[in-house]
Amino acid sequence: MSEQQPSKGDELKLFIFLTVFLAPILSIAIIGGYGFVVWMLQLLMGPPGV
Repeated sequence: MSEQQPSKGDELKLFIFLTVFLAPILSIAIIGGYGFVVWMLQLLMGPPGV
């Protein structure tokens, strides 16, 4: 069985999707999730240093 190799156009479309859409969405989700966790912990345990 021979597998079809992706063309240069397919690779370019995938690269653009990863860099323009997926990377920013993932970074916003990760940073937002971390901020939410810190916020919830401060609600439950009080501000740091108290």
